[in-house]
Amino acid sequence: MIPESVSGEPGPCDVVIRHPKEKKSKCSLQPLVGRMDIIFHEAGSGFKFDATGYILLQVDAPVLSEADAGLPLLLLDSTWRLLPQLEATLTGIPTPRSLPPWLKTAYPRVSKISQDPARGLASVEALYAARLLAGRPIDGFLDHYYWKDLFLEQFKKS
Repeated sequence: MIPESVSGEPGPCDVVIRHPKEKKSKCSLQPLVGRMDIIFHEAGSGFKFDATGYILLQVDAPVLSEADAGLPLLLLDSTWRLLPQLEATLTGIPTPRSLPPWLKTAYPRVSKISQDPARGLASVEALYAARLLAGRPIDGFLDHYYWKDLFLEQFKKS
């Protein structure tokens, strides 16, 4: 099922599913709430989401290509440790894709509980890169991201 955007126009409208423990005050995606091309859900008790027809961004999946450009993106927003709980809310069969391995996060991650994957990105970085690679609008995505300039340096080198 390809979603409709909030305005009722045909998709693709990307979806972000947040873990209930994700602190919105620290979330890199929070400045994007209210955009007409992204729908945010909080995965509270009993939440389920049919991911069929979506590209699910994952670390070790095949790399996103131009052939994927017409499908909406699905991003699971949580700490790496809590990610399996969000994955358990998904039903249906999404198309797993990753971002190119040369992309590195600019966000200075420090976890005292678990180690983050080397290829992991901040949520706003992942959504920005996926939309850019798919030829989709990215206007304003990084306007409020503190590490914007450092992250964008990678695209100049590629």
